[in-house]
Amino acid sequence: MPDCADTAGVNHERWEGFLWGQVLLFGLLGASLGLFLTYPSLREPYSLPELKLVLATVFAIEGALVAVLTATRYSVEARRYDLLLCLGFIVTSTAWVCFTIIPAIAHHSANRTELWAAIAGRMAGWALIAAAPFAEGRTRHRRIVLWNSIFACAIGLIVIWGISQSLGGALPNLDPHYHAAVPASLSGALAAQALLHLLAVVGYGNRFRLRGEDLDYWLALGATLMLFSSLHFIFTPLVLTGDVSQGDYLQLLAYGVLLVGVWRVIRSTEFGRAVAEERARVAREIHDGLAQYLFAVSTHAAMLEAGGDPKQLVPQLKSAALAAQQEARYAILALSSASGRAPFDAALRRYVDVLTADGGLEVELEIDSAIVLGPDEQIELFRIVQEGLANARKHAGARHAWVQIGERAGVRFVSVRDDGSGFEVVNGGAGQGLANMRDRAASIGGALSLRSAPGSGTALEVVLRT
Repeated sequence: MPDCADTAGVNHERWEGFLWGQVLLFGLLGASLGLFLTYPSLREPYSLPELKLVLATVFAIEGALVAVLTATRYSVEARRYDLLLCLGFIVTSTAWVCFTIIPAIAHHSANRTELWAAIAGRMAGWALIAAAPFAEGRTRHRRIVLWNSIFACAIGLIVIWGISQSLGGALPNLDPHYHAAVPASLSGALAAQALLHLLAVVGYGNRFRLRGEDLDYWLALGATLMLFSSLHFIFTPLVLTGDVSQGDYLQLLAYGVLLVGVWRVIRSTEFGRAVAEERARVAREIHDGLAQYLFAVSTHAAMLEAGGDPKQLVPQLKSAALAAQQEARYAILALSSASGRAPFDAALRRYVDVLTADGGLEVELEIDSAIVLGPDEQIELFRIVQEGLANARKHAGARHAWVQIGERAGVRFVSVRDDGSGFEVVNGGAGQGLANMRDRAASIGGALSLRSAPGSGTALEVVLRT
């Protein structure tokens, strides 16, 4: 209970810090907006087509990078929240490219069709972004859903373009040379865009209050900057593609905040996931090896306590204790993060020496000195070889086994063969031990194959990633 209270206190403090930060930011941006409205000279846009093209390109690139980062997170966790974020930034970036950047590069001013398509495309993107904090649950078949959703967004942008083209001259002309007054439809569209940004601020802020995720904090901050950028545009609509105003700089700052925030959060998430995976790996190492020997020690000790024959049980107890000690040494070497072959080779050779000490199994070990194995590969390959040799000795009744770690046609491989009784392979093999070896091989990007037949021994091979 104290831990829960401490956690709640920390979350409450983070929420208070976020809330006061938002109040301060709203105050500063609101004051600057008031100053902007008080002095009409500040509302005059500047005709800088080259700068506008650079800003639009930066917006598109930063939005695309955020989309890639959120897609990466979605591919791992399959949350609808990340999917909507990814799609929203894909749509906004594509709208910048297709309806603003390409016309500018083509050396002509965008016509009313392109201008309205750009506004509608960015609004559609921000509608997805604003909906993300309210999305719950996860999707199945994440890759299929992601690509189908991207395809649907592309169709949506084509539809927006087609509608703009079909309306043609019916759309309000945004060129002040023809109409000095700003069309009410443009003001309404910009106001709707501001409402989407406000909805995003509220949604991500509330999500941060409930969950305390750092990504929501950064998204709420970026959406706040986008909100005031859109408010600037309401009072100074940029009806010409080459116009630049203060709202553009706020938008640039907002995209920068979003990109930095998403990058930091995903890096932190990857680090946390790596730590969790390493903890799970250590737990598996202890369970698969050391725990079994310690259980044997405790069992023999209990039998001695219950009056068992010391002459029979003491040697067994001593053997189990020595095996546990040796296994602990193996685990330390296997889990070591140091690179290089020596620790791995030493652990593997010592294991073979112990395994063959009683003469029950002869093992020929061949390790190519030119092969370099990463720390994660050393851990998993050690256990795969260990499992393979243990099966050869205990279950197959083998007298000889061969272990080879080398390279063939530029591909690294590890093979374990024995002359044991073999078995009939059904659906790639059976047994929990073989399933564990397959999982271990897959965890380092490798593939395990198995060949066996009754009376013909068993051969397993792991082909490692290049």
